[in-house]
Amino acid sequence: MRTILLLILALLAFAGNSLLNREALASGAIDWGNFTGTRLGSGALFLIVLYVIQNRRWPMPRRDAGISGMVMPAALFVYAACFSWAYLELSAATGALILFAFVQITMQGLAIATGTRPGPLEWTGLIMAMGGLVWLLLPGLAAPPLWSAIAMAMSGAAWGVYSWLGRGADDPLRITARNFLLAVPLALGFLFVTSFPVHISAYGVVLAIASGAITSGLGYAIWYAVLPHISVTNAGVAQLSVPAIAALGGVVLLDEALTLRLAIGGLVILLGIGLTIFAGRSAPTKS
Repeated sequence: MRTILLLILALLAFAGNSLLNREALASGAIDWGNFTGTRLGSGALFLIVLYVIQNRRWPMPRRDAGISGMVMPAALFVYAACFSWAYLELSAATGALILFAFVQITMQGLAIATGTRPGPLEWTGLIMAMGGLVWLLLPGLAAPPLWSAIAMAMSGAAWGVYSWLGRGADDPLRITARNFLLAVPLALGFLFVTSFPVHISAYGVVLAIASGAITSGLGYAIWYAVLPHISVTNAGVAQLSVPAIAALGGVVLLDEALTLRLAIGGLVILLGIGLTIFAGRSAPTKS
């Protein structure tokens, strides 16, 4: 029961990221660049404090071997920045669906590139997911803004790269704290060299801190605490609920519309990804 409750909290936190980002940016409470920086900074602070309390040592050793030590913070920054920019126009549900789809598609693509041969069910699932995305993004009155959708796709791809590089980490909490900390200078540097309008309000800062410390930092900490107690397949399938939770939250809390296109596209995407996850975990093969 404790594992189930923690799993539910983690999934609510992941969906909450979409709701907090959308509310902050759609309301104009804060610009997307400062939201990104505040989110990463507060997330880094929370994760570092949590790690120090648990381990009595600093989470960043003098050396982190491998190229992943450099790529992961960059991927985390790209994910967070594109995520915030996309939510200037996307609804919470649409953004969560595009994000989740491209995370899974990217990870499957990396698996194929490194020698994994998808079986017929995995290919069927990938084709279904891509078909659902095409349906969702087809031009029309109900289609989401193209550039915002592309930004969210880039965010999902960056998170897919981040997740791929971090899979099997021996100390995921330390790695996450380290990557958040190293992503902060990237966000600050990005703010310094760009010229977009800056707008910050107390409400926007509170939402950004909540996104960084609670739905990101605490959410990831809970997720990593749950993962050892559930199967990889169950973890993947459980994440299918995140876009649905975000959609429900968007309708109830943000007064967003649930369109027929979104419902059909979302169902096809989630069914396709679910099929890919199930097939991939049950019968992995190498070429």
